[in-house]
Amino acid sequence: MSRDRFLEGMSRAAATVSIVTTDGPAGKAGVTVSSMSSVSADSERPSLLVCVHDASASAAAIAQNGRFCVNVLTDVQAKLSDVFAGRMGADDKFAHGNWTASPGGLPMLEGALVAYDCELKSDTLYGTHHIFIGEVDHTELAEAGIALVYANRSYGSTVPFGSSMASRRELAPDIDHEVVSLGAYPTLAPFVVPRLLAAFSETHPNLEIRVREENQSQLARDLTRGDIDVALTYDFELPEDLDRSAVAQLATYALLPANHPLAREPEISLAALASEPMILLDLQPSRGYFTGLFATLGLTPNIAYRTTSHEMVRAMVGNGLGYALLGTRAASAVSVDGRATTTVALSDNLPPSSVVVVTRNQPQHNDAVTAMVAYLSSALQPDGSARPPAE
Repeated sequence: MSRDRFLEGMSRAAATVSIVTTDGPAGKAGVTVSSMSSVSADSERPSLLVCVHDASASAAAIAQNGRFCVNVLTDVQAKLSDVFAGRMGADDKFAHGNWTASPGGLPMLEGALVAYDCELKSDTLYGTHHIFIGEVDHTELAEAGIALVYANRSYGSTVPFGSSMASRRELAPDIDHEVVSLGAYPTLAPFVVPRLLAAFSETHPNLEIRVREENQSQLARDLTRGDIDVALTYDFELPEDLDRSAVAQLATYALLPANHPLAREPEISLAALASEPMILLDLQPSRGYFTGLFATLGLTPNIAYRTTSHEMVRAMVGNGLGYALLGTRAASAVSVDGRATTTVALSDNLPPSSVVVVTRNQPQHNDAVTAMVAYLSSALQPDGSARPPAE
């Protein structure tokens, strides 16, 4: 069995990515690992293991400090993984990311999918790697997130089956045709994509359009890799090397049940909403944007429910389960199950969110991509509703 063949096989085994940190008499250290696994959940304390190369300074520090913290990364933290893997040449790795102290006094990453604060119980050097087994004293869970994974020598993320490919236009196999792939943020897609497909079926009869509905990090990743040609999304957390053009500036508004006492107000403040139950659109970056609006005012929302579905948000609001903050506006005030809702403007001086069309940075796009960008650039009105079709 050759070493190269073994490594090639292991490169195909997807694994979550974690930063293992430690602090104590031997000093503070941290290293990126992809070899982390549970050992037992049924011992006196749950246990897990991590494997750290003997040449890493973190291995000696963990052994001497007797404690370590496993920070499991989300799919928006790939750059931080590279920092702690030593690929960014950072003098102070902990200057990157937001770090706090775990209950055991170890560096714990804010925003990690999960963090395990462990006491080292076993250290076995096997070949080139230490197998550290720790018993978990504390588990810190994120409110939401998607795991960063490493497979085929590149980063990826966990995506439920069937979630990425929303639709495609089928053409007869004997027709010569061109393919363009469009990625759209899920809350924007229903306002634009169906009309785009209808319009292009007339003007581009030999164009196969493939549509993906994905979150922000997935859209950015797929654009960079060339898996999609165009994306319609918000101008948040996008790599600088992608081209973008703004198509709308959406003001955040409150969606309330029609019979809610605040629904009769011409405008309301976030302070008035903070104690009310909130239905949070739990998509990245929407969840961070909407909760961040409260944080800028020193407020904390009372989150009662979370859902990744725009229509579910509207239906839950319509059924009196709470209010929601949204940017896009449906054509009807009635939810999908027939319940009445009301939109109310916010009185706070809040920054709008920018909707952009994004493409890869290249000298020239083909005619189909250029036409799609032009269409998307005029598809939304400033208030976030779909632009009426031309007569």
